[in-house]
Amino acid sequence: MDLKQNETIEDLQMNGMKIIQSDDGFKFGIDAVLIANFCKVRRGDRGVDLGTGTGIIPIILAAKSEASRIFGLEIQPEVSEMAQRSVAMNGLEPRIEIINGDLKNRKQIFEKSSMDFVVSNPPYFKVDTIKSENMKKMISRHEVKCDLNDILETASYLLKPNKPFFMIHRPDRLVDLIETGLRHKLEPKEIKFIHPDNKKAPNLIMIKYVKCGNKGVKMLPPLYVYNPDGTYTEDINKIYSSKVLGGF
Repeated sequence: MDLKQNETIEDLQMNGMKIIQSDDGFKFGIDAVLIANFCKVRRGDRGVDLGTGTGIIPIILAAKSEASRIFGLEIQPEVSEMAQRSVAMNGLEPRIEIINGDLKNRKQIFEKSSMDFVVSNPPYFKVDTIKSENMKKMISRHEVKCDLNDILETASYLLKPNKPFFMIHRPDRLVDLIETGLRHKLEPKEIKFIHPDNKKAPNLIMIKYVKCGNKGVKMLPPLYVYNPDGTYTEDINKIYSSKVLGGF
């Protein structure tokens, strides 16, 4: 496959899957892998990844699940095009469709209540914290093109009743995550904190919402990323292993 300038191909070590990344763009990190693993998908499900970026989450979900169709929605044309090439490189066009579009135009792109699951690794930071001068990275990290309300409102629009939305975010936004979700009929059902190690406070949080779900939230055991010696913990190694991500 011909690559554009500053692009590389990374072997995901997962069922032979590979992905194209750009050195001048926002590369996927462990948060994308964690939320893809947290996302529980049933056979035949149709779902959407909001702000798909490189397409890493749909590719992992296609490898680890029997979802029938996964859409990746990405607002940046050049990033969307790169994700499309990654999907083609892995022969996943029958199961994954990358759409270049704005989630705020959801009604023109998707039918209401048409999805069995939604997942997102959204921009974490408010616009008043912008430091990056790289536009691609800025849009990926900061709420420039969409904010938390846009994400949750879109997830609620897309989901069938009693279907889940999985999201990874920052713990300091927890109150916003819960309040905004409830405003859009997304009931938080599971919360999992992610810590750099067992000596540090969490720096990420994963939440499973259910549209029109019953009251009651379950706090899951925390996930620690690194051992004291800097190596990955056993839990992280299991997530990265082909058996967990490959699945079937």
